Amino acid sequence: MLRALAERLSRDRVVRRRLPARLGGARLFVTPDAALRFWLPGLERVDPDLLRWTEELVEPGAIVWDVGANVGLFAFAAAHRAGTTGRVLAIETDDWLTSLMRRSAASAPSPSAPVEILTAAVSGDLDTAVLAISRRGRAGSHLDTSTGSTQTGGTRRRWTVVTVTLDWLLDRFPAPDLVKIDVEGAEVACLQGAERLLSEVRPTLLCEVHAQNVEAVGQLLRAAGYRLHDARAAGPDRPPIDRPAWNTLAVAEEVDPAHRASQRKPGRGADRVDSSQGHSDEP
Repeated sequence: MLRALAERLSRDRVVRRRLPARLGGARLFVTPDAALRFWLPGLERVDPDLLRWTEELVEPGAIVWDVGANVGLFAFAAAHRAGTTGRVLAIETDDWLTSLMRRSAASAPSPSAPVEILTAAVSGDLDTAVLAISRRGRAGSHLDTSTGSTQTGGTRRRWTVVTVTLDWLLDRFPAPDLVKIDVEGAEVACLQGAERLLSEVRPTLLCEVHAQNVEAVGQLLRAAGYRLHDARAAGPDRPPIDRPAWNTLAVAEEVDPAHRASQRKPGRGADRVDSSQGHSDEP
């Protein structure tokens, strides 16, 4: 009962919280309506694993796509790690959460990579879908084509959203070195729309995999020549695993470097000058 009361009191509330100093210390606009952990002071304890993976996986100059960015915890931590020569694309379906990210981007420190923010769902086709907003917390919101999490607590409302594919994004934005995917059960469709991304660009993937999607995601990634690891195992020398874990780190097997360089063509957005981290693009 106390949790239900806290969730109701969190509806549409916005607070400012700071990233750890080692990740730039930027202040982000976040909401406990996404997850009650955002009531905690600072962002260190909200998702320590996610921040740890940012430090491990994002190198200076990296291009990072955050698919299912929520309020941008990973995106803005990655922007600090990537620095001014990097780029971050934060993609989120819930337009209220992208509005918070835009506010955060407008006040982000200048030494960070620019963060472009796109309001869209990533799926297997260019289409529309229905977004179900989770009753318990917006972090559990999901497309009606997936079952979402067992922790959604039902749906408070629904609305129509645009869906794009990762390959569609590849034609419009610089090709990524790292893609983080957290799409609440829609990861199979997301990867099905990434044939060129996986075969030509071959970025490292950090993907949340729901139990019902383990076999399908495993088949897709292995067929694309990816080696799977449990991201929560101690890195960077994690042993390979046969089946995806809840948090799967997928690393492309080595290919001829000359072939990879010839295939890594920038998207049409590669030459754009982003003078403001608050800039956004809509599909």
